[in-house]
Amino acid sequence: MTIVREDPHHEASEAEAVVPPTRDDPVAAAGSEVIGGPLGRFAAVGRRGWWNPLRVIVLIAIGMFALGMVQKLPCYDSGWFFGANAQYSHACYSDIPHLYYGRGFADDLVPYFDHIPDTISGGMGYLEYPVLTGLFMEVASWFTPHGGTIQHREQVYWLVNAGMLLVCTAVIAVCVARTNRRRPWDALLVALAPAFALTATINWDLFAVALAAAGMMLWSRNRPLAAGILIGLATAAKFYPVLLLGPLFLLCLRAGKWRAWGAAVGGAAGAWLVVNLPVMLLASDGWAKFYTFSQERGVDYGSIWLIISQQTGRSIDGANFYAIALMLLFCAGMAGLTLYAPRRPRFAQLAFLVVAAFILTNKVYSPQYVLWLVPLAALARPRWRDFLVWQAAEVMYFLGIWSYLAYTTGGNSKGLPQDGYHLAIAAHLLGTLYLCAVVVRDILFPERDAVRQDGSDDPSGGVLDGAEDVFVLGRPSHQPRHAAPLQHGAEDGYGFGEAPTVHWGLEKEPRTPPH
Repeated sequence: MTIVREDPHHEASEAEAVVPPTRDDPVAAAGSEVIGGPLGRFAAVGRRGWWNPLRVIVLIAIGMFALGMVQKLPCYDSGWFFGANAQYSHACYSDIPHLYYGRGFADDLVPYFDHIPDTISGGMGYLEYPVLTGLFMEVASWFTPHGGTIQHREQVYWLVNAGMLLVCTAVIAVCVARTNRRRPWDALLVALAPAFALTATINWDLFAVALAAAGMMLWSRNRPLAAGILIGLATAAKFYPVLLLGPLFLLCLRAGKWRAWGAAVGGAAGAWLVVNLPVMLLASDGWAKFYTFSQERGVDYGSIWLIISQQTGRSIDGANFYAIALMLLFCAGMAGLTLYAPRRPRFAQLAFLVVAAFILTNKVYSPQYVLWLVPLAALARPRWRDFLVWQAAEVMYFLGIWSYLAYTTGGNSKGLPQDGYHLAIAAHLLGTLYLCAVVVRDILFPERDAVRQDGSDDPSGGVLDGAEDVFVLGRPSHQPRHAAPLQHGAEDGYGFGEAPTVHWGLEKEPRTPPH
């Protein structure tokens, strides 16, 4: 039996389009036994009702976010305000309430424009966040009452921010679900990710993650200019989204889609300048604080460089150089992988790899940085087994860093000592490297890519989806591949019975999609 790849512009019915996760993933099938088992052969999946995948995913994401807020209750009641150790021993730390006072919001200081007294900021001077994140923080302070004790105001400030971050969570869930129309249930990986719930309200990262997810969704809908604008806004909130333009460059190079890439870059640059230029010109010292702080910051928690520094007992003075050099080495490898791969990689795969490389080589790994990767991992490798292996490693790190800080600040030797914390860092690094290795394997052996096993090319690729290759290295050793005819009858690699086998570039003539 041969199933021909669907025309990306063909509007399929819901029954034809949606890939049920319990038929596609053995772990999802096993987990579904809790709610009645896998989807049956005669299930009416095409019927439209209120309980569609998007609404279910958003509600689950909201529920998990609420559980993450409940996990912070010990700190909300007292841990943030009475003694530094309780917020670590209960693993409920958050930057948000502390920075309400520590960055001048309680005193109505304007971010970037007003200098923060050293007695408040601990010598920081200005807000050390990008401009759009600073605006997010400022808007939250407008909804925080100015009366009452500082403890009450910090509690309310955290609640207001949590409400705004909850909206960001819903946006992320919607965007991931709608990036690949045939696989909306992949967004359930985001909604149920334990590390996502645990770290959602530590800092303001979800704002940038939501903008970046929206940008990727718009790219998948063949709207490169709008996608670039969203990526530019995301970069104005956090640095990492600008890295997404690198994979797009490589993919557009291979496919010859320069106009789309130029539109995305132009939109990103324009959006970033619109946000940053006024502050850059009118408050240059405050605007530059994020960049100078990032450059001057030493080796910090969660990084491979911290393990090296603490194990050798020496400071790493050239950490910036080493981190940049290693990142460039990863990027060079990614470029080679993109241009030599037997099949053009999917955008989500390269997006995950470049952000993961940035995290692995960075001088610091804060626990909430896992939020950057969760949506990308769900799109790059939508398999529950691999996702949960990685999430387990991230939860171990989440518990490890707070236990280590409890040990170093408590004065009672309760918590995780230095060597134990290094093991927690190693778990995070190895877990991320494991997921990277699986994604690279999928690129080198596209028949093992879960997304492509139904004959799809690159559902998140927009103009790249189904495009011919125009520049491929090593062309004599392989033909350029694009459309993916699909046949059944091989093992899926999980021992999950009969699974599709995809044959790449074996057709002498392209098949015509059915009408």
